[in-house]
Amino acid sequence: MKPTVNQVFGVCLLSATLQGCGGGAETNTDTSQISPEIPVSDWQLVWSDEFDTDTIDANKWQHEVNCAGGGNNEQQCYTASSDNSYIDNGVLHIVALPAAEGEQKPYTSARLSSKNKADFKYGRFEVRAKLPSGQGSWPAFWLLPTDEAYGGWPKSGEIDVVESVNLKAKREDGTLERHVYGTLHYGKDWPDNESSGKAYLLPDDMNPADDFHTYAIEWQEGEIRWYVDGYLYQTQRRSQALYNGDGDAVGLIYRGWFTEYFGQDSGELETHWDNAPYDQAFHMLLNLAVGGNWPESVNELGIDASAFANGQHFEIDYVRVYQCQINPETGKGCDTVRGGFDSLEDALVEGKAPTPIPPSSGIAQNLDIFTGTPNPNWPAWDCCGGSTPTLVDDAEKGTAYEFVVGESPTVNGFISRDEFITDETGAATHLMQAHF
Repeated sequence: MKPTVNQVFGVCLLSATLQGCGGGAETNTDTSQISPEIPVSDWQLVWSDEFDTDTIDANKWQHEVNCAGGGNNEQQCYTASSDNSYIDNGVLHIVALPAAEGEQKPYTSARLSSKNKADFKYGRFEVRAKLPSGQGSWPAFWLLPTDEAYGGWPKSGEIDVVESVNLKAKREDGTLERHVYGTLHYGKDWPDNESSGKAYLLPDDMNPADDFHTYAIEWQEGEIRWYVDGYLYQTQRRSQALYNGDGDAVGLIYRGWFTEYFGQDSGELETHWDNAPYDQAFHMLLNLAVGGNWPESVNELGIDASAFANGQHFEIDYVRVYQCQINPETGKGCDTVRGGFDSLEDALVEGKAPTPIPPSSGIAQNLDIFTGTPNPNWPAWDCCGGSTPTLVDDAEKGTAYEFVVGESPTVNGFISRDEFITDETGAATHLMQAHF
């Protein structure tokens, strides 16, 4: 079952996009032309657990034991019991089971953490796993910051390599659930936290609960990429802010992730459009939750007790971490990419960073909303007519936006991304729009 430890899955030139869930996009690919045998020679294996021992290695993992519900109203207690996590024939099993009558939560399961045992900044993080199924199942392989340098969750970030909910439960269209997800969490304190990510569908109607698949991220300075069986389906990047001569952020060149924390010099809460929070050491987690806000609110709703009556198994063949030897300090130079990895129409996912509010000069100035190239601070917009504004070449004006007004009433134009802006007096005003 296990490929050699120096094998890293390769690249593919295929790309396809479909409608996504949660406001994002999902990808469904035909991997018939993917060659997972292509090695990427500059990735060096620096840590792994092949689960070839009789018991879980305490030098690599610790059990988190609690009934806290993960902050998501989950319905399991995490235990260190061998009923909930064990190794069998080279495979780690994390098992969700019904709890004994009278226990604090109706289910038991396990959550393993590598915190202070295996902590890394940048690299390729890879798991080969068979995911559990059933309404209410929520497995995950993910990363959390070890030292929370920018504050508590989510200010110091979270990287979800792969998770799924309710595999094989029915969807609204009658098909069986088979999505997997890769997500970043970041930004302001809850409940104003932000996240961005993408769903993925395996090709040929394959379900992740039927067999083992390889899920990975490649994380370098300023960029994180997600893979399933060697196919890159998502890229996320740091924001790029535009600064004036005084060092004040006055706009966004690219909208990616961001964070907010108190500046050491100013003592004020500051927004940062840079590599933070994904520039610190993170550790790995493996867990199987039961229920919670997300899985219970979709598909068949709630938790199907019959799906857990005999235990649901999250099976992990191995976990591996590679680092790029070209530049270990930044992790750059070992990118496994393909055509479309930096296209918003394909793999690139825009983040949720807020638009900087330029400091007022006290002098009224013209505002350039569109000058021939898309302005990320003022995207073209169709309120409700169902059209998508597109760039066209006009013989007289050059590059221009084309807006369509059909039978349905609508408002077209450009729209600010911020819910509130401040005027020159510093007073908050409602969302600013330009339309025609």
